Amino acid sequence: MTPHRAVRLSLKKPAYAVCVVGVQTYVDVRSDVPKGAKTFRVSVSSGVALFMVYDPARVTEPPDKAHWPLDANVDVTVSVDTASKDLNDLKVKVSYFGQREDSALGRSVLYLTGIDISLDVDTERKGKAKRSKGSKKTWRWGPEGYGAVLLVNCDRDSLRSRGRDLANHQLVSLDDLKDMSPMVLTCDGPDKVFDNHKLVLNVPFSDAQRVGVFCARGGNSLSNYKQVLGPLHLSYNVERQPGERKIRFYVEGLTFPDADFLGLVSLSVSLVDTATLLEVPVFTDTVAFRMAPWIMTPNTQPPLDLYVCSVIDSYGSNEKFLEDMSDLALKANCKLIICPWIENRNDRWIQDEMEFGYVEAPHKAFPVVFDSPRDRGLKDFAYKRILGPDFGYVTRDIPWAGASGLDSFGNLDVSPPVTVGGKEYPLGRILIGSSFPKSGGRRMTKVVRDFLKAQQVQAPVELYSDWLSVGHVDEFLSFVPTSDQKGFRLLLASPSACLKLFQEKKEEGHGEAAQFDGLEHQVNRSINELLADRNLQSDSLYVQKCIDWNREVLKRELGLTERDIVDIPQLFHLRGQHAEAFFPDMVNMVVLGKYLGIPKPFGPIIHGRCCLEEKVRSLLEPLGLHCVFINDYLSYHKLLGEIHCGTNVRRQPFSFKWWHMVP
Repeated sequence: MTPHRAVRLSLKKPAYAVCVVGVQTYVDVRSDVPKGAKTFRVSVSSGVALFMVYDPARVTEPPDKAHWPLDANVDVTVSVDTASKDLNDLKVKVSYFGQREDSALGRSVLYLTGIDISLDVDTERKGKAKRSKGSKKTWRWGPEGYGAVLLVNCDRDSLRSRGRDLANHQLVSLDDLKDMSPMVLTCDGPDKVFDNHKLVLNVPFSDAQRVGVFCARGGNSLSNYKQVLGPLHLSYNVERQPGERKIRFYVEGLTFPDADFLGLVSLSVSLVDTATLLEVPVFTDTVAFRMAPWIMTPNTQPPLDLYVCSVIDSYGSNEKFLEDMSDLALKANCKLIICPWIENRNDRWIQDEMEFGYVEAPHKAFPVVFDSPRDRGLKDFAYKRILGPDFGYVTRDIPWAGASGLDSFGNLDVSPPVTVGGKEYPLGRILIGSSFPKSGGRRMTKVVRDFLKAQQVQAPVELYSDWLSVGHVDEFLSFVPTSDQKGFRLLLASPSACLKLFQEKKEEGHGEAAQFDGLEHQVNRSINELLADRNLQSDSLYVQKCIDWNREVLKRELGLTERDIVDIPQLFHLRGQHAEAFFPDMVNMVVLGKYLGIPKPFGPIIHGRCCLEEKVRSLLEPLGLHCVFINDYLSYHKLLGEIHCGTNVRRQPFSFKWWHMVP
């Protein structure tokens, strides 16, 4: 251990010092020595550890290990292993000798008071603040890592509160303490020590806006808890009561990691000597925390809640669609939550409005909804209806400009866990739709991209989605769970697969079978007509090139092979420079475990069955999946969206602990 404090001895009077348990104190044995002294000997009372520090190359150890030369190359340090019961109950005596070593020329005495000061948190990540032998002031990733975790206190535990708990400087619910990380201050020692010493808790100025600390003094009712550190308090003089050995604190996170915040914060406690003019710190103990990241959940995680909106438009209400969603949720054993028209203001695109994720610390986890900056009819739903006890809320505002279509969260997805070239992503990788590299097209706003990247645990990948009119990644890709070793498949929309299927059906003699047969509000088009449509062929070739570009990016960035990808037949046509789905986009599905709610494509009927549905079943049902085709044509497809756009799913968190990974 490195000496922490120096104490100068005197031949004329005893010296006194407070010694913190486990911390070495340097004893100056050379500043005041008797004339003619050549050597010295140190003796200590029980409970004091003595260390002679010297360079063996320059100093020869005395045969009796007692009479040491008064040499600049020999230092003396001491430490104590327990707190004293009384003031000055420990003793260090230094005797000085001349040529004769049997008669001391003089003596110095140092009286020590042992005091145990330690600031402890859940460094070992077991859910409880516990004294740790490892480093408390640093934070390390990985299964062998260490360092405490903070949850951003972004839920609202009291219904009386208007905002999130992190905005409160006074505790409004005892349940809120469960969201905070425990911190314990050990302050054991004789009470008289604190007559001229004080304990000061500190937060660095750079962290004061990012962390809050509460402490209960005088009782356990709400009024006894006060915020002692945070945006309004950089330091706190600890109110230690006589005989008090441990003081408990509760630490909350106030901000998520972001472009200007790596996620690390620290707190410290100092033992300050108030008897000196400048109130010098005798000892400081520091602990580090990392803010828990916001984590998205992929389609492969089991569903918990299915959200959908009730709307009315020129075609009537979407009541039948809601019934279909209810049946699907029942099969998947998840809860259906309907957002009523009065709350969604006829904004049906609930996937675009928000994304569900969660935060986790060793002592607790809870879901957190990320509210997109699109702010249409559903803009208040997440804050007013989802934010609540143990359900957090986060958002990012776009400065100086409005949101673009690519800022909606239908343009945000996450892969299942993958390994890429030996690099593991146990929580998957976030996928963001963007413009073609260096093209200057539409991109998701930087504040959201920066936020997602700063979480570190789901390294984002940007894809090319600006070729679509709406511009969302969920228009051409989805992930589905499988029961095999891989655990999932990537589904990609494929114009080529669709045209190939239609060509096969034509060659089988079904060229007159019609797309949209029996569908009102839409003109039928036979397979022969579709295959002869040069514009549709040209559009399909262009769209396929766009999807193929993404295919290669996904294979490279997610470590996928062709065996991991399933091509779903789908046609698109261009409206100006951007593409739209020609018939309901089957990839834009809702995934509820093994049950898939797929937009009904209204494909050509052959032998009494839709050939598009039959093809998709043949691709997915051997993987253990159940395809449920649902009519979303008027309520969603005609408005340039599908089932995934009009639903949202909260899923189970990962069992994998994010702090075990190495970003």
